[in-house]
Amino acid sequence: MAARPTLNLLGGGRVGKTLGHLWHTLGVLQVQDVLTTSPASARAAVDFIGAGRAAATLEDMRPANYWLIAVPDRQIATSAQALAGAGLPPATAFHASGALAAAELAPLQTQGWSIASAHNILSFATPATAVLQFAGTPCALEGDAAAVAALQPLLGAIGARCFTLHSADKLRYHAAAVFATNFLPVLQATAEALWRDSGVPAELLPQLRATLLRNAVDNLLALGPAGALTGPAARGDTALVQRQGQAVAVWDAQAGAAYTALSELAARLARDGQL
Repeated sequence: MAARPTLNLLGGGRVGKTLGHLWHTLGVLQVQDVLTTSPASARAAVDFIGAGRAAATLEDMRPANYWLIAVPDRQIATSAQALAGAGLPPATAFHASGALAAAELAPLQTQGWSIASAHNILSFATPATAVLQFAGTPCALEGDAAAVAALQPLLGAIGARCFTLHSADKLRYHAAAVFATNFLPVLQATAEALWRDSGVPAELLPQLRATLLRNAVDNLLALGPAGALTGPAARGDTALVQRQGQAVAVWDAQAGAAYTALSELAARLARDGQL
């Protein structure tokens, strides 16, 4: 049996653990060395992945076919610079940021490495749940042609549905995911704070949360955004929108601004059927 390609990880957070575990357990890649911010976290990542060796330093890492730079966005460029200075043979390096382009890895590209970014559109709440939810996850690939071509079958083998992006579009692409997922908890927290401050009994909040969110999601899935839209902005009740916006702004200026901005988008969606 041919040896599997090797993978090294810089960073062992939720994304690194999830992808490493899937690549190992499904027999796609051989997870080799893992370097994180501490020996303890590296050992924890190796334990979850089920394979690999916790490396103490970058100099302790062996050459590999693929390098996943799974560190926070602000550390990607400096990690690439450090890796470029380690004197390792060229390979394929990729990061998992949704907002940043493969160009963050430019120091490696100048030394003959292939570079890419691979962003999976999944909420990696915990590695254990992400592993179970990963199959069918859309994955945006961007970077040089060789790296994208190499990564597509590796990600497809663990259940990703890959597509390519232009580098210039990454910020807008990632902002869409923020709108789709990250803002929902903020909106719900704002709604519940308004309910509490307007006198709704605290014991009713869990029921309101469950009922309204479930109904909204069901309607959205069945009817699409325009068909599921309700409320004063959708009805064209601009007077009520203005009064409610002012009332919310008195309560909290930022929440009031958000209410006004979202109401304007809702009115546009109701009028045009899309944004």
